[in-house]
Amino acid sequence: MRDIVTFYVTYLLCLLLGITCVVLVSHWNYSYRGGFAWDGSTKHFNWHPVLMVTGMVVLYGNAAVVYRVPLTWGQNKLPWKLLHAGLLLLSLIMSVIGLCAVFDYHNTNHINNLYSLHSWIGICTAALFTAQWVMGFTAFLLPCTPMGVRSLVKPGHVWMGAIILVLSIVSCISGINEKLFFALKANTNGTLPYSMLPPEAVLANSLGVILVAFGLVVLKILSNQIWQRPEPVYDEGVYRPLAYDGS
Repeated sequence: MRDIVTFYVTYLLCLLLGITCVVLVSHWNYSYRGGFAWDGSTKHFNWHPVLMVTGMVVLYGNAAVVYRVPLTWGQNKLPWKLLHAGLLLLSLIMSVIGLCAVFDYHNTNHINNLYSLHSWIGICTAALFTAQWVMGFTAFLLPCTPMGVRSLVKPGHVWMGAIILVLSIVSCISGINEKLFFALKANTNGTLPYSMLPPEAVLANSLGVILVAFGLVVLKILSNQIWQRPEPVYDEGVYRPLAYDGS
């Protein structure tokens, strides 16, 4: 019972940190960066951090821990598997739109694409996420996939999922830092320089810290063996309907 209570406290912390991340990144870009538009201006760019933080980190992290919720353990796994896949698909769609926003902004304003370390890590993370989702759909949602294949793929799928979350957070933190260096320049746009730590810098730095905290909580949930969903045992190589799938 204590383990279950501890899980729900940790899960609640995960949810609160995720919501805080979304609120902070939205507030930052609305209040300090001018809001949102889809017209090639800097407001166009502002969709990029909001969608990437919300999609690649918050939604992704919550999708990763769906199977750990004890309330789901005694139930048919299929609905939770579909929820897991659906949340990840929504996360992927938001990430693609976020990438479109930054590429459109760069192309409209004749700025080079993919020249920074942030962009290299980010595009590689998005590519890994896409491959991971396709592989997961093929291995765990297609009824024709044998149980033996699912058992073989599952450890790598779980490991890669955690790696993608870490890379997503690294991408977001480097992007926040890069944006602050570009935006907070007293000699070009009248703002206080980043080194003076104006309120915008405090807000964005706080967002980065909370993103790290969110990632650590998600990884804690994923790494705790006690909180793993109990799995039924099937003969390898046997085809099973999705409704009775233990993968």
